[in-house]
Amino acid sequence: MTPATALRVAHEPDAGIDLDAAERAAGQLLRALGISTDSESLSGTPGRMARAYAELFTPRAFDLTTFPNDEGYDELVLARSIPVRSVCEHHLLPFVGVAHVGYLPGQRILGLSKLARIVEHFACRPQVQERLTKQVADWLSEHLEPQGVGVVIEAEHTCMTLRGVQATGSHTVTSTLLGTLRSDARSRQEFFSLTGVHRA
Repeated sequence: MTPATALRVAHEPDAGIDLDAAERAAGQLLRALGISTDSESLSGTPGRMARAYAELFTPRAFDLTTFPNDEGYDELVLARSIPVRSVCEHHLLPFVGVAHVGYLPGQRILGLSKLARIVEHFACRPQVQERLTKQVADWLSEHLEPQGVGVVIEAEHTCMTLRGVQATGSHTVTSTLLGTLRSDARSRQEFFSLTGVHRA
């Protein structure tokens, strides 16, 4: 039997995180909005803000472990309701929901927990849901080389529910289909049926 292979996946480093500078900036933002940080309960808030955003923007490294598809399995593999939490890049407010990620195996199959890791990898940065959905699908297609990939994300955006239109309870649904899941109507319908998302 061919052994498992793994690809180390780590967050692409940017200019680096400067928590001290972030804390100073958070304090300036709060004061500019008329919120004093002089009280005991608010004095530590700028630091907590800085650390919270640093955590939101830093995905955990992981090994993308794949295994040979020795049995020639060619049916849909689907992980439903993977938790998603990200930050809208337009307002830096959170959006949260679930992702349904599936693929039709080719020569290799993927360790199931890695589907959640890949979602987290792309969600831990300022995002828009449309891009996040496509990034997960494209990345799986490139690194796993399956027959098809499907990704659906359902999320509530607090930039829409807590401010502006204040559309409480609204959810946004995005999808990306590649390969057989895009070209074959029956496979596409099976994918959407198993995710619980109704599409024509």
